[in-house]
Amino acid sequence: MNPQIQTALIMHDFFVEDLKLEYAIIGGIALQFWGEPRFTQDVDITIRDRLDIADLVKVTTEAFGSRVSDPYQFAKATRMILLNVENVDVDVAIALRSYEEFLFKRSQPFEVEPGKEIFICSAEDLIIHKALAGRPQDLADIQSIIYRQGDNLEVRYIRSWLTDFSNALADDSILDRFEQAWAKK
Repeated sequence: MNPQIQTALIMHDFFVEDLKLEYAIIGGIALQFWGEPRFTQDVDITIRDRLDIADLVKVTTEAFGSRVSDPYQFAKATRMILLNVENVDVDVAIALRSYEEFLFKRSQPFEVEPGKEIFICSAEDLIIHKALAGRPQDLADIQSIIYRQGDNLEVRYIRSWLTDFSNALADDSILDRFEQAWAKK
């Protein structure tokens, strides 16, 4: 088993068993299920925000350490907790409450070996995360998800959330990133 999947299993046990929090794998690991697989060096996770952010940062960094000097201030500013688990970088995003109900309801378990599973976000939610990030690799990933999933995608769901995020962040390019990729399908 590759180190990223092994780390995803460790995080599954930590979030589900220890903290009783819902989570979903996003990023390169999820892309392996929905788009064109590519190498990824890290594990990207989004978690349900059910703990006070200070408590969440404390318990998570006590278990795994932090990649930043002041993890609480960093998490407050970015809604991210940056960890290193068994030499694999783990980026934990704290989901936005208005969106998380949908994301976690749509996530799917995937058995990575007998009796061991991880939760993967839906293809649509992966596109939403990639459009928000907007880096060149994210745009290529959106295109690969559209290529593989095509008309199976719930485009109305994607457009609705990307419109909300575009409006909230006053950034029309968020929705445009998806629309440009969709136009190429």
